[in-house]
Amino acid sequence: MELASQYEPKDVETRWRDEWLRAGVFNAHDASSKPAFSIVIPPPNVTGALHIGHALNNTLQDILVRYKRMDGFNSLWMPGTDHAGIATQNVVERKLKAEGIDRQALGRERFVERVWKWKEESGGMIINQLKMLGASCDWERERFTMDEGLSRAVREVFVSLYEEGLIYRGEYMINWCPRCHTALSDLEVTYQERDGHLWRIRYPSEDGGEGIVIATTRPETMLGDTAVAVNPADERYTNLVGKQVVIPIANRKIPVIADDYVDMAFGTGALKITPSHDPNDFAIGGRHGLERMKVIGDDGRMTELAGPSYVHLDRFEARKRIIEALKEQGLLAGEDAHHNAVGECYRCQSVVEPNLSKQWFVKIAPLAEPAIRAVEEGRVQFSPKSWENLYFDWMHNIRDWCISRQIWWGHRIPAWTCADCGEITVPRKDPDKCPKCASVNLTQETDVLDTWFSSALWPFSTMGWPDKTEALKAFYPTSVLVTSFDIIFFWVARMIMMGLKFTGEVPFHKVYIHALVRDAEGQKMSKSKGNTIDPLELMTKFGSDAMRMTLTALAAQGRDIKLSENRIEGYRNFVNKLWNASRFALMHLADFDFSKTDITRPDLTLADRWIISRLQDTVIGVRRALDEFRFNEAASLIYQFAWGEFCDWYLELAKPRLYGNEPGGESARHVMVHTLDNILRLLSPIMPFVTEELWQKIKPSGDYLALAPYPKADASLIDAQAEKTMSVVMAITVAIRNIRGELGVKPSVKLSALARVKGNPDMEGIIAEQAPFIGKLSGAQIGLMASSDPRPANTGVGVAGDVEVFVNLDGVVDIAEWKAKAQKELAKIEKEIGVFGKKLSNAQYVDNAPPEVVEKDREKLAGYEEKAKRIASCL
Repeated sequence: MELASQYEPKDVETRWRDEWLRAGVFNAHDASSKPAFSIVIPPPNVTGALHIGHALNNTLQDILVRYKRMDGFNSLWMPGTDHAGIATQNVVERKLKAEGIDRQALGRERFVERVWKWKEESGGMIINQLKMLGASCDWERERFTMDEGLSRAVREVFVSLYEEGLIYRGEYMINWCPRCHTALSDLEVTYQERDGHLWRIRYPSEDGGEGIVIATTRPETMLGDTAVAVNPADERYTNLVGKQVVIPIANRKIPVIADDYVDMAFGTGALKITPSHDPNDFAIGGRHGLERMKVIGDDGRMTELAGPSYVHLDRFEARKRIIEALKEQGLLAGEDAHHNAVGECYRCQSVVEPNLSKQWFVKIAPLAEPAIRAVEEGRVQFSPKSWENLYFDWMHNIRDWCISRQIWWGHRIPAWTCADCGEITVPRKDPDKCPKCASVNLTQETDVLDTWFSSALWPFSTMGWPDKTEALKAFYPTSVLVTSFDIIFFWVARMIMMGLKFTGEVPFHKVYIHALVRDAEGQKMSKSKGNTIDPLELMTKFGSDAMRMTLTALAAQGRDIKLSENRIEGYRNFVNKLWNASRFALMHLADFDFSKTDITRPDLTLADRWIISRLQDTVIGVRRALDEFRFNEAASLIYQFAWGEFCDWYLELAKPRLYGNEPGGESARHVMVHTLDNILRLLSPIMPFVTEELWQKIKPSGDYLALAPYPKADASLIDAQAEKTMSVVMAITVAIRNIRGELGVKPSVKLSALARVKGNPDMEGIIAEQAPFIGKLSGAQIGLMASSDPRPANTGVGVAGDVEVFVNLDGVVDIAEWKAKAQKELAKIEKEIGVFGKKLSNAQYVDNAPPEVVEKDREKLAGYEEKAKRIASCL
């Protein structure tokens, strides 16, 4: 039962990861008498590599699944990956380009074959990295959004929605990426603040008059204008409504119209209307029956409708030339600096072009209504609850979902058009002839579905829907979804809508939204800043358990995580502390019969009863915290108990008995092994590798800790008196030790001390009874003094709750010399307290300084104040 002198994470983690998988420890069972608990993994992109956000997200899921599995639940964590249409196509296109191969020349069929080949060779990287992290998924059930079963589910959903009129094809304003050559949903557009310009351009009247001045940030779209709009209440332009003005450069006449949408206060109060290149203009154009002219093509270049001077020019080059031409004609009325948000493709960061295009859409409002009610009625609960507001805000203002993408990798839209009669067929099986005219001249839609369409079905499609499978019966609806706030719209809302529509039930009962991981300074991580943290490097350097414990300990609800290597190093020390404590325990368990552990023995000491009672309190707190998704609190409770109470106090108190210097060694062994066993069980969901390794040594039984029962509290073992007594003993001991440390008095020097109790007579009895025990722990003989007695001369003072402890310093230190040094140090500290106190009392500084800087200042101030308090107590 010996342990190596040092813990080597790599060897232990590899061994247990392989053993758990070999033994099927994480496998769930469709038929089981146990209650079900299930989570579906937010499927990472098949192109992805594990980043720190994945590490946090999957660690928290793993904690819940392992906790429930140990607690007697039939626990399923469904794994899988997303085919990531645009991202994967970009990866393979780059590989082909490096080989000198053009995608178009290769052709669709052969390109898709290359993508599948890439997927088989390289697409499993992130799954292997999740296994390194310790993710306890049922890996035998791994799914892929393009596998046969999920593809069938996608087909069934698409056809069903089409048959109900909830999927339609129409010309609509969409977000277009000229680089990726595909439509993007509103959610796939990210907005970046940029410094630009607002140009004021004069559109002369058709009779040569002054006309009207409009303001625009995109002059290149003026070539597609089909009207100028003003607010009907704007008296400045009342006389122009119904008349014609001339588009400069294009020399084309367009009407001036009145519409309530126009903001009289923005720009000049006159709005150029380009129905083919702006969603708001598209809506205005529809209301007024305006012509639609597409002057920017799908490649980001000007079309023939832009005129011979600009056709084929890049849109931004055309902008420059148009501005120059306006200046030459004297029609540029002004140019102002303008800061605005510019839409970018979330994949390639190209500037998105609002474009008129024929696309496939989901009519989303009928699906959104029941999904809103599900959250309002509490059938789906967000944690923290505040995220429900964001969900409702988006759902109440939802727009139809553009689901078609102009790429080759993905679920090809199952719609066929008859070349002879124009009939569109959307069948469950590929057609061989037109159902209307029997023609065989059919062409399938070339677009594929938005990747999020298949992901929206994930909770039920992964379990075999549309078949009524045993897995679906056992594990759907799932118990909880763990994700980040940035995909509430992309994924969470859509899963709720689709789950309700196709199963009649919500896809999950609870949604836990975790925070972002930032760097040590609180900055968002990015490659451009050079502050990203690679979890694979952290796991290699510190071990997976240390990284998992760090992320868990910092995962407070509603607060972003500030991560640094120093923090992880601290929790690696905790792993080592646990390892060394276990080595110490094993030294005294050589002939111990673990099956007969008894913690109700009649010879239990105060320390025994105290640690057993504190264990029950800890178990109650940890369980409550995990049930309420307060992961950081669970980690903190275990950490404080394992290190602060068990290692630092109990083992030290038990050593004299274990070494045979005092009676009670057998009871110490029973309590020690019981407590350590429970610590390892409590920690197992958070730190699975080291706990499994230690548990197999501490309590060899042929079973796996990963499947052992999670600790449950026994109320009969809670001993309030033992806890109260030990808290007094520990507090007085710490107070005396602090005075020793502050004065530099060696532990071997025997001290004498007096305790003065204020308003708590019971405390005096405890101190009197436990004086020998306190003396043994603190190295100080302690006695009692009356509560009315003054402080004895030449003493250092420590405060322990209702007790003041006075340590006699006569003959221990040169009091005059020490006081002189202490006064000097105290003066320096008080100066620092003044500096930081002044800064933090300045509301302007607190409001405007970076939050992380303010927080550091507060920490420094608190440290100085505590230091000053300790020194002052000894003066």
